[in-house]
Amino acid sequence: MTEKSTRPRGKLVRFDSLDDMPPAPPLSSAFKALTDEAIEHRAADDPDAGAIPAEFWDTATPVEAETKEQITLRLDADVLRHFRSTGKGYQSRINAVLKSYVRAKEKAG
Repeated sequence: MTEKSTRPRGKLVRFDSLDDMPPAPPLSSAFKALTDEAIEHRAADDPDAGAIPAEFWDTATPVEAETKEQITLRLDADVLRHFRSTGKGYQSRINAVLKSYVRAKEKAG
């Protein structure tokens, strides 16, 4: 049996472009007070953080995400169980696997 999240869901808001988004809330005083050493330590402990070369940001440009379409999809129980067992973001991982398949088929073409 799967546990349901008790966290309240917020209202879904979409913007036509990055320019339409409101500014981010200001950083907390606790966050601002972090030393460079503390920041580096937290980044080193973050499994999602990767080493990004310093020069990366010199040429980086923002890319707008593709919009997604909500559908109903029936999956085999074992497939769904596998992806759910990988934790939060499992639907995005299913999408990534499907996208990878589509790109491979397009290249084989």
